[in-house]
Amino acid sequence: MQIEANGIRIEVEDSGGDGPVVMLLMGLGGQLIHWPAAFVQALVDAGWRVLRLDNRDAGLSSHFSAHGVPAIPWVAAQAWLGRRPRVPYTLGDMARDALGVLDALGVARAHVVGLSMGAMIAQRLALLAPARLWSLTCISGCSGARGLMKPQASVLRVAAGKPRAGDDAALAAYYLNFLRAIASPRYPPSDAELRDVLARTARRHAPHSDATTRQLAAILADGGRAGQLARIRCPTLVVHGADDPWVPPACAHDTARRIAGAQPALIPDMAHDLAPAGHPEIVRRVLAVLLPFLPSAQVHTP
Repeated sequence: MQIEANGIRIEVEDSGGDGPVVMLLMGLGGQLIHWPAAFVQALVDAGWRVLRLDNRDAGLSSHFSAHGVPAIPWVAAQAWLGRRPRVPYTLGDMARDALGVLDALGVARAHVVGLSMGAMIAQRLALLAPARLWSLTCISGCSGARGLMKPQASVLRVAAGKPRAGDDAALAAYYLNFLRAIASPRYPPSDAELRDVLARTARRHAPHSDATTRQLAAILADGGRAGQLARIRCPTLVVHGADDPWVPPACAHDTARRIAGAQPALIPDMAHDLAPAGHPEIVRRVLAVLLPFLPSAQVHTP
């Protein structure tokens, strides 16, 4: 369903039900369908009402093509110098989108779970509207502190090969290679599985390299967030793949150190994906945070 939030259209999938709300925020270039069905269903089966949304510039939500394509080297250089580069939108804007969805649906308070960029948006949401979060879960995210984001060289080489918009075949091959590069080395998805994900994505809304570039600019321009995380007071879980080649595990330790009471939970054999082998452990840890907030009458055995 489409919801008007923060002055734009946001596509939302609502599992329904009368349980407390868990909002899932996806990562860079991702769509709400990229949350594994088994992961979502485990939360629903445990008694939660799950909201998934397409971030702005992704999926069926509003896109920002008219805002052009920022020059990533320039944005990165300005951010490194401590300046505030002008970008089409910020992570703060994306957090206000999520807050607008809660407002539109009449949800006073929610548990927020973010993956990768979604974890960074979730942090911004916790800073923007602390009274609206019951808990915060950051999966494969980062605080934005300088010097932490050091992807492995092999993954950077793949990421640097993104073609410009217009060559659909080349773009599909690029995404296939990138998904392989960030997948769990012990539980790699098959090419057939990855092609199925790309086909479902394209049928819904084909990914656009310009849109992903604008989202990346929002990440790079989000200076100062690390120094603000100490203001977060809600229960916080920091989950990370021990084998993440894109966002190093050091990011989890840094984020947890900055938020009172948070502890990093490193998942063995998990990379920068939600590999099926890691789902049960991640769900177990997420539910350990959520269950104290679930009314006893609604508690289900997952």
